[in-house]
Amino acid sequence: MNLEQILNEIDDLKNLIAQFEILEEEEKSFRQDFNLRYTYESNAIEGNTLTLMETKVVLEGVTIGGKSLREHFEVINHHDAIEFIEGLVGEKQPLNEYDIKSIHSLILKGIDDNNARTYRKCNVRISGSEHIPPEHFEVPSKMQDFIQWYQTQDLHPIIKASRTHAILVGIHPFVDGNGRTSRLVMNLELLKAGYPAINIKNESKFEYYNALELAHTKEDFSKFDVLVARYSLSTLQEKKQRLVKI
Repeated sequence: MNLEQILNEIDDLKNLIAQFEILEEEEKSFRQDFNLRYTYESNAIEGNTLTLMETKVVLEGVTIGGKSLREHFEVINHHDAIEFIEGLVGEKQPLNEYDIKSIHSLILKGIDDNNARTYRKCNVRISGSEHIPPEHFEVPSKMQDFIQWYQTQDLHPIIKASRTHAILVGIHPFVDGNGRTSRLVMNLELLKAGYPAINIKNESKFEYYNALELAHTKEDFSKFDVLVARYSLSTLQEKKQRLVKI
């Protein structure tokens, strides 16, 4: 399927699922399972070595021997950040720098409090990438341009969320935590538009990085748009299957 076909199928499935009567407890169960797996996968992409089951027990308050304190914080912080963006959805506010910084502050809480919520004050290079993020003194203006871009775009919500992630992570506004923050911001935009959040899996890491590289070096967002759309479609398909079984 091409991108347009995927988007059409996404919207058809979204409308179909909206007709189901979902009990509050069922929705809560779906959300808890998704949030656990999303926390595990998003951290795994960034190198966290905790397994899915270890991630689960850390969230239950158990310390895993042989694993770093940072890895424990990454799990707890990411889960807290998911709950934070879920709270933002109800406010229905346009994306803004304050919320992006707030998400970032949760990601780095207890890990690097000095740089949490703060745009970087040094230049950075992304390992293995030809893309060179803006110089540090350009970041504030790039972020203002990014927000202005967001406010003026009339794109399909899936594509707008995809581009929001790609552009934000390309600016690389923070010293650390850019990937997790950008994926959370993307999911915030999906949820606000009435679509489910997506969980880009660690097994897709190389496809994910290559699609971002193409977007950042060639301004070709096509592969990244398709990647996000495919994950959106599979998320809806999985939800439909679970609902049919209830």
